[in-house]
Amino acid sequence: MRYLMISLLIPFAACTVPQVFFAETEVARVTVGTSVFDVRVRGNLAEATRTNLQYAPRLGQLRAQAAQAMAEVSGCRVTGVLGDQALMIGVLDCRVLVD
Repeated sequence: MRYLMISLLIPFAACTVPQVFFAETEVARVTVGTSVFDVRVRGNLAEATRTNLQYAPRLGQLRAQAAQAMAEVSGCRVTGVLGDQALMIGVLDCRVLVD
């Protein structure tokens, strides 16, 4: 029973842990539409981790929402976003600032 409880809790502990590259950066929580993201920025990259529950979210819509969240936090234009429904990495172009 103890092992069952531990195995059920481990996935939740890792849900919002940043990738190693973003580990020591500040986090900003941003809501875009119905999605909530924890956004971290380092250099010309941004990481958006979706923290809310959604049933079968479409990646295209989430990618646009994550890009908007990254742009809000960084103040830069997002030129590309890669990842899945839970974690996305964006490439920032800070020569073009977002209003």
